[in-house]
Amino acid sequence: MKKNLLCIISIVCLLLNAKTYAQNNNDTLQRKWWKEAIVYQIYPRSFKDADGDGIGDLKGIISKLDYIKSLGVTMVWLNPIYSSPNDDNGYDVSDYRNIMKDFGTMADFDSLLKGLHERGIKFVMDLVVNHSSDEHEWFKQASSSRDNPYREYYHWWNAEDGKPPYRYSLFDVNHDAWKYDSTTNSYYLHYFSRKQPDLNWENPKLRQEVYDIMKFWADKGVDGYRLDAFGFAAKDTTWPQFPKGFEKHFSLYYSMQGNLHGYLQEMNKEVLSKYDVMSVAEGTGNTLEDAHNMVDANRHELNMAYPFEGVDIAKPEGYSLLHFKEVFSKWDSTFEHDGWVAVFLANHDQARMVTRFGNDSAPYRALSSEMLTTFIMTMRGTPFYYNGDELGMTNIRFSKIEDYNDVGTRNEYQYVKNNGGDTTAYIQRKAFESRDNGRTPFQWSNTNNAGFTAGKPWIKVNPNYTIINEAAEEKDPNSILNYFRKVVQLRKDNLVLVYGKYTLLDKGNPKVYAYTREGEGEKLLVVLNFSTTSSTTDIGMNISNAKLLLNNYKDAPSNNITASTVTLRPYEALVYKLY
Repeated sequence: MKKNLLCIISIVCLLLNAKTYAQNNNDTLQRKWWKEAIVYQIYPRSFKDADGDGIGDLKGIISKLDYIKSLGVTMVWLNPIYSSPNDDNGYDVSDYRNIMKDFGTMADFDSLLKGLHERGIKFVMDLVVNHSSDEHEWFKQASSSRDNPYREYYHWWNAEDGKPPYRYSLFDVNHDAWKYDSTTNSYYLHYFSRKQPDLNWENPKLRQEVYDIMKFWADKGVDGYRLDAFGFAAKDTTWPQFPKGFEKHFSLYYSMQGNLHGYLQEMNKEVLSKYDVMSVAEGTGNTLEDAHNMVDANRHELNMAYPFEGVDIAKPEGYSLLHFKEVFSKWDSTFEHDGWVAVFLANHDQARMVTRFGNDSAPYRALSSEMLTTFIMTMRGTPFYYNGDELGMTNIRFSKIEDYNDVGTRNEYQYVKNNGGDTTAYIQRKAFESRDNGRTPFQWSNTNNAGFTAGKPWIKVNPNYTIINEAAEEKDPNSILNYFRKVVQLRKDNLVLVYGKYTLLDKGNPKVYAYTREGEGEKLLVVLNFSTTSSTTDIGMNISNAKLLLNNYKDAPSNNITASTVTLRPYEALVYKLY
C-alpha cells in the first residue's frame, strides 16, 4: 500500500513537472528573455549631464541607474554613443570602436554596462551601419582616389558618365542624395545628410568589417543590437531610373532591395547566432510579408520587427481610433504564430507620445498619458518606452527655426524657403511633429534647467519643467511615474500579457479600444477610452464577475459594468481579470 502510494505521488509529481515544462516550453509560448523584456530607450544627449557642459553623458546615466531600476524596466537602449562629428546627433559615426567625447570614455561605458548588469538590466546597442560619417577613416581613404582599397566601401558614380540617376535624400537641403566630390570627380550616395555617406553592403569586405564591430561590442557584454535604417542597406547598384514623384513613396524603392535577406542571414551566422543577444531592425520593409521574413525564426535573420506604421498614424489634424485599432490589430495578427514585434508609440525620431496620441492639456495630460502607457504594456510584443514619457513630458513647440537643432528639420526648412514654400506653416507643423520635441532635456526637478545640467543645455528645456518633473512625481503616489511602475509590474506578473492571444472587441467603437489577452487558463480584459467624453463599450460577453486589476483614476470605477458593457470616464484605462 505504501509502495503504491509512493508510486502515485511520483506519477503526480512527474505530471505536474511535465505540465510546468509544457507551459514554459510549448509551441504557443516559445519563451525568450527578449520577448519578456521591457525596453527603456534613453536619448543620452538629453538624459543627464554630469560634467556641466550642457550635454548629457554616460556618467550622467550612471548617476541615475537606481532610478532606471526603480521603473521596473529590464533593458536599456541607448542612441549612438560612438565617436562622431555629430551632424545627426551621433547617427554619423566616425569610429565604431570608440566613445564620443561629449559622452565620456570607454571606461565610462564599461562602468555603465557593469552597473546595468548588476541591477539585472540588459543593454541594447544602436548599430548604425547603413551609413557612416564622412569623417570616418574609411571614407577619408575612399574619397582620396578612385583606386584606393576603401573605395568600394561606399557607392560612387563617376562624373564622366554624366549625372547619376536621381535619388531622394531625407536630410539634404536640395533633396539630392548624390554629392559631388571634386577630388575624384565623382558623386557619392547619401540617403540621409551629406555627411552620412551610404555604406556599400554589396562589398563582402565591408560586411566583414561590420561583423567584427558587432563582435567587439558583444565581447564587451552588450545584450542586443538595434539596426538603424537597415532596411535601406542593400541597393540596386544598376541604378535604374525611378518614376517621377517616387520620393513621395521612397521606401518602396529604397527598402528591402537586393540581397538584404542574404546579408541578414550572413550576419546571423557570423555574429547573432554566436551570442545570446537580441536583434531588432528599424523599419519592416514595404509589406507584412517583408516584416515577417525578417523575423521568422526559421529564416535565421533577426528576432524582432520594429514597425513604424503605428507611430505614423498621428497627424497635426488628429487621427482616427478606428485606424489605430486596425493597424495594431493587423501587426498583432502578422506575428500571432511566428516572429515577434516591438510595440511603441514614441522614440527619438518622434515628437512626444502624449502630445501626438493623447491630450497634453492640463485636465487630461496625466490621464491620457497613463492610458497610452497601459496600451503599450498590455499588447503582445516587446514594449519599447521612450525616456520622459513616464513623466508625461510634452512637446516644447518651438516657434522659430533657430531653436531647432535637428539637421533634417533645419535643412527641410531651408528647402521650403528656397522653393518659395510657406515657412510659417512648416514651423507650425513641426511644433507638432518635429523629433526635437522628443529630445528636450529630461525634467528631473523644478530647479535650474530642470536639474539636467549646471551649464547651458544643448537644446532648450521645456518651460513646463516646473510642473512636470521626476522629483515632484516621485512624491505623488498617484503620479504618471508611479502609475507607469504599476503597469510595468502588472505586465511582469502576468505572462498572458506577453504571450497571450489578442482579441479585438467592439471593433467599430470610435472612442474605446477594448481587447482581451488570453492564454494558459487566464484571461484579461483591457478597456481604454481615447476620448474626452464618457464612453461605453459593449464587450459582447458577460463580465459582471470581472475583477479590477488596474485603473488610472484615483477612485475606482463604481458600477460601471452592466453585464456586457463597460462605461469609462475620459481617458480612463481599466484592466480586468475575467472568470
